[in-house]
Amino acid sequence: MRELEPERYELQSGPAYEFEPARREFFRLVGGGIVIVSLMTREAQAQESGGGGRGAGGRQRPREIDAWLHIAADGGVTVYSGKVEVGQNARTLLAQVVAEELRVPVARIRTILGDTDLTPFDAGTFGSQTTPSMAPQLRRAAAAAREALVDLAASSWGVDRGSLAVDAGRVLHAASGRSASYGELSKGQKLMRAIAEGATLTPATEWKVAGTSIPKVDGRTFVTGGHRYASDVKLPGILRGKMLRPPAAGATLAAFDATAAEAIPGVTVVRDGEFAGVAASDERTGERALAAIRAEWKLTPQPSQAELFDYLKKTPPGAQGVQGRSGHTAGSVEEGLAAADKRLRRTYTVAYIAHAPLEPRAAVAQWTDGRLTVWTGTQRPFGVRGELAQAFRIPESEVRVIVPDTGSGYGGKHTGEAAVEAARLARAAGRPVKIVWTREEEFQCAYLRPAGVIEVSSGVRSDGVVTAWEFHNYNSGASSIRTLYDIPNQKIEFHSARSPFRQGSYRGLAATANHFARETHMDELAELVGMDPLEFRLRNLKDARLRAVLEAAATAFRWQARKAGPGRGYGIAGGFEKGSYVATCAEVAVEQPARGIRITRLVTAFECGAVVNPDHLKNQVEGAVVMGIGGALFEQILFDSGRIVNARFSRYRVPRFSDVPPMETVLVDRKDLPSAGAGETPIVAVAPAVGGAIFQAAGVRPRSLPMVPNGLPA
Repeated sequence: MRELEPERYELQSGPAYEFEPARREFFRLVGGGIVIVSLMTREAQAQESGGGGRGAGGRQRPREIDAWLHIAADGGVTVYSGKVEVGQNARTLLAQVVAEELRVPVARIRTILGDTDLTPFDAGTFGSQTTPSMAPQLRRAAAAAREALVDLAASSWGVDRGSLAVDAGRVLHAASGRSASYGELSKGQKLMRAIAEGATLTPATEWKVAGTSIPKVDGRTFVTGGHRYASDVKLPGILRGKMLRPPAAGATLAAFDATAAEAIPGVTVVRDGEFAGVAASDERTGERALAAIRAEWKLTPQPSQAELFDYLKKTPPGAQGVQGRSGHTAGSVEEGLAAADKRLRRTYTVAYIAHAPLEPRAAVAQWTDGRLTVWTGTQRPFGVRGELAQAFRIPESEVRVIVPDTGSGYGGKHTGEAAVEAARLARAAGRPVKIVWTREEEFQCAYLRPAGVIEVSSGVRSDGVVTAWEFHNYNSGASSIRTLYDIPNQKIEFHSARSPFRQGSYRGLAATANHFARETHMDELAELVGMDPLEFRLRNLKDARLRAVLEAAATAFRWQARKAGPGRGYGIAGGFEKGSYVATCAEVAVEQPARGIRITRLVTAFECGAVVNPDHLKNQVEGAVVMGIGGALFEQILFDSGRIVNARFSRYRVPRFSDVPPMETVLVDRKDLPSAGAGETPIVAVAPAVGGAIFQAAGVRPRSLPMVPNGLPA
């Protein structure tokens, strides 16, 4: 791998909202620029951040636009955001929306992401919030800068500002033929300006840069190997770190003897309670030192894989879990069941699955005069800064977290384990330390998507109208747990439980589990009353946006023309999450004689408001669909007595090229609606659509994820 010289990375500096010295140094380097103070109205703040001008982390977002945007004397634009790039093309999207409002070419914009010294606080890159939250924030900053430059030109030239136009980074006065670049107008001066109440942003119907498929910013470096990841960071005197890991979930360190390891030249051994690791001159020496440690572990009883779902239903979360339950009630389920002609009760389950990111966790830590700097791949740089500050009992101002563009996260890189490990070893060794998790560590030590049990009871009239709906989710989560189907009598509850394994966020959160249970149950109800699955859904659906994607997918798939037969089937499912809507149609074939399932076609219709970059949006949709194939068919964590037994790609099956069928993506571009995120929602309809197709093809109704890890049952 190529090594990253830190001084080259440090050249990506800029004004830091929290640190005035960094801001002064930036202006010295780039020759001045513009500072615009943004005073948002409470209404605008609430629209931007969900209430009171606070971001998702509950902190007040800075109102000074120089925290978000800098225009240099040479006309270059630097944009600052605490979001990070993990393959979702956030860097390109944010550059596009700023270019749109500033009327400058995208090539003139540089984005600084995920650096806690240089960018405003951000809760993290999760929940599909970059598009609906950060993009409007930067659009407002860019619009304010544009209007300030127009005012400056009008004042300088003594003309009415209404006679001026902006284009390609210049302010133009057609009557006199005069024009000036943004840099010429700013002359390195700070311009103080508040965003006027009701500041107007360019509507989607007038977009010229946003709404187009511009290529990925810096895309060439990724395909040529030029991009540097956290694992590529090189510092003078850097050591390699290795951690002692417990053999099973819940195991504690009972005995520890590092005498042999400490005798190896150049090795530093660190032990602090359950934390134990080594820092060495190179990877091989670190592995040798780790193997020389004599450790004994105390194991705690854990449920078996066969016992898991009963365990989750019967075991409360305990002191470390989320207590109680959350839910929604409407009407009376008892009355709804009494009004039904037919009733149905089913149980659905979902297994633990791993995030399996292409880039395992990695971190480089360096202590300098008591101040800590960490380079790491994380979705929450400010959250990791807080973890580090807490771990070492130092102020957050003494910690800097820098996130190079990272090789995927899928919700699995919210926490800073590798960062804390590297920092602890670096402090003990007195030298910088790099930690790169192995693939086995990534499977065994990272948190998993929660397993869960979902019980659904329902009632339906003979005409296809659902009259009652009771839905209980145990452990897997409450995301998208409420139904959009128009059912008068509902009782919906999420019940937390104590998980034997670490669990946390995953792409789409629990929306995949809840949609799998809900949409599969809708298929079963349609079968119960003898109706077509699409017709049955539309009969019970008033939500216009969900109807639109179901109809769009069905039209592109030619749903009405399908002809199921032995060994071939079709399925359809719809879903919603994070303000966007999806529908997927699937065709599957049963492969004989092994009775394996092959998906032969997938069509997905997706709507997330106004589309900012159609090509990148299709990439997001297709990436989520491929990921959904794995969770639908075969991905699952296998375990025994708290030990994960398939912690490598040779045993943990992820989708291969041969698993991916022809895919068609239909984008429903709603320019009349605000843009929503797209990274999560497209995954939720894959499993139920494929499950419905499996039932048609083989007569087997899958009610567990994964559905066919070993092929269809005999």
